[in-house]
Amino acid sequence: MNIEQEIDAFFTKVIQTLEKIDKSRLQQFVKVLIDAYQRESTIFIFGNGGSANTASHFCGDFVKGVSYGCSKRFKIICLNDNISALMAIANDISYEDIFSEQLKNFLKKDDVVIGISCSGNSVNVIKAIEYANTAGAMTIALCGFRGGNLKRIANLVIHADIDDMEVSEDIHLIVTHFAKQTIIKWLQASDCKMS
Repeated sequence: MNIEQEIDAFFTKVIQTLEKIDKSRLQQFVKVLIDAYQRESTIFIFGNGGSANTASHFCGDFVKGVSYGCSKRFKIICLNDNISALMAIANDISYEDIFSEQLKNFLKKDDVVIGISCSGNSVNVIKAIEYANTAGAMTIALCGFRGGNLKRIANLVIHADIDDMEVSEDIHLIVTHFAKQTIIKWLQASDCKMS
């Protein structure tokens, strides 16, 4: 195995996939997050496996990295971080309901719900997005591969168009970091009042 060739091949896949991202959708993504902040809506995010890590990371970035020092802060909850709730719902109801059941406790009209699924076919993510749609929330999908059913039902879709799990996950993390940095700059230039 030629490791240098593997490096070049992997980096090329990431770069080519990034170049296919619809930049207007990235602009919409940032605008939706800013709008939620301005009206003090809650942002919910979730996923399975590596996507769960991305969701948790995104939440942590906005709770601390984006909000720190501002008197008005982002309201954001990662639904895959409450292990007790996840296990109880999975055991007593169904693993397919681990996110939608939590949304039933908290979700309000005009909140934002972000589901991450590289395949786009994770049933628990789809059920949560479907519930959020019926509740009047703004739904966002981060997906990969062909986008699956998630691509069809979310209000806004950011699609890492590649048949590669790891590259899809990498793109989703890049997208969330882009949103973080952009919104920090917006806050610094606008209405972040220091607490």
